[in-house]
Amino acid sequence: MKSHTHYLWFNTKQRQEIIDITDTVAGEVEKSGVREGLVLVSAMHISASVFVNDHESGLWHDILAWLEGSRPGIPSATGTTKPGRTTPPPTSAA
Repeated sequence: MKSHTHYLWFNTKQRQEIIDITDTVAGEVEKSGVREGLVLVSAMHISASVFVNDHESGLWHDILAWLEGSRPGIPSATGTTKPGRTTPPPTSAA
């Protein structure tokens, strides 16, 4: 069975960015010589994520806007702060 491993490293310029790696992944598949199987793309950092969707700038804008508004208690790029949680998180019964 043939396999191939390649790691990508990114240094982002902004707090939140979307980076299209489609062409890079396709190039690695071509370089690997693997003709049948699957590709695993995984974010190896707790604050990173991988999502699969259409390459549409409007969608990317909406995702970044949603992320910007979903960080309670953290100042946004516009200087406003979304209030933090007003009720304590649920706890498990001991």
